[in-house]
Amino acid sequence: MDAEQHTKREQSLERTLQQIEKSYGKGAIMQLDRMPRVVDGVSTGSLALDFALGGTGLPRGRIIEMYGPESSGKTTLALHVIANAQKSGGVCAVIDAEHALDSTWAKKCGISLENLLVSQPDSGEEALEIAEMLVRSNSVDVIVVDSVAALIPKAEIEGAMGDTHVALQARLMSQALRKLTAAISKSNTILIFINQIRMKIGVMFGSPETTPGGRALKFYSSVRLDIRRIGSIKDGEVVTGNHVRAKVVKNKVAAPFRDAEFDIMFSGGISKEGDLLDLALKGDIINKSGAWFSYKDVRLGQGRENVKIFLRDNDDLFEEIRAAVVALHVSNEAAAEAKAAGPNAESNKPALKPASTDEAAGGNDKPSGTSKTKKAGAKRKAS
Repeated sequence: MDAEQHTKREQSLERTLQQIEKSYGKGAIMQLDRMPRVVDGVSTGSLALDFALGGTGLPRGRIIEMYGPESSGKTTLALHVIANAQKSGGVCAVIDAEHALDSTWAKKCGISLENLLVSQPDSGEEALEIAEMLVRSNSVDVIVVDSVAALIPKAEIEGAMGDTHVALQARLMSQALRKLTAAISKSNTILIFINQIRMKIGVMFGSPETTPGGRALKFYSSVRLDIRRIGSIKDGEVVTGNHVRAKVVKNKVAAPFRDAEFDIMFSGGISKEGDLLDLALKGDIINKSGAWFSYKDVRLGQGRENVKIFLRDNDDLFEEIRAAVVALHVSNEAAAEAKAAGPNAESNKPALKPASTDEAAGGNDKPSGTSKTKKAGAKRKAS
């Protein structure tokens, strides 16, 4: 391609880009390197889960799905996301389709009730229309829909008990997500859908579990979290909390298929002290000898629950250990990225030198071959 033709192509492209921006607004099309590379996020309240999600928590401007069995901690996790968004001055809303939001529990999770918007819609259409209006207002940081299974289409409400309605909810969700996706990205809103699980009949191989609402939500979600209760926390014979595992089933902004475990206490939601203790033990920042835990020269206590109380009462020590855990995670991630990326372009250049050396060695084959010929000729003469 000659220079004149190349110039004409550039001028044509420039006119086209100007026309697109004139018709659809500034930012309708841009070069990829001008888009933000790091996706901002809101903490989940669990440091381990934030690490599993890529370090920043739940990404802004994306759709999130949280699903799992009953009483596994889905709503509690969503409430902690709301509490953390409120701490940074954000406005949040809960669309309570299940009509089961407990204001007392929400307050225990750290939510400012006077700054939380709540809607209890009568139908799925009403719930999703309210969600769309909140997203398009560009004024809401986090919206939680609890839950997808409770989004009942109007036709099902108006019908008789026992009537069959084929894929009404799936079509409703598919249409709503098509309308919401672009608006969510532009408004930087986090839209969290809490979902239940159902069992597929007649499944012989693989997991029989599925989520209601069709398959559209699985595709439109940037992050999907599978949340399960894996144990109980007891004080003697009294159960005081649950030990929960959250698996990142899908992640479009970081590496997927990572797990995080944390405690949900009945007295106040996610235990940040227990979360930090587990991470510090895993990174050898806190040492354990028998039932005793220690950090450097400080004895933290005997037994996990006592250490959690000690960390709760000593803020400075908590922050010091937290900073060490975060620094260790950052260094480990950087090392993993460097290993996965391999040598960079600069280090590749010296790596080419052995190839030239090999070529030089290959060039020396001729003299060695010639010397072999001379030796063979000398043997013939001798014979």
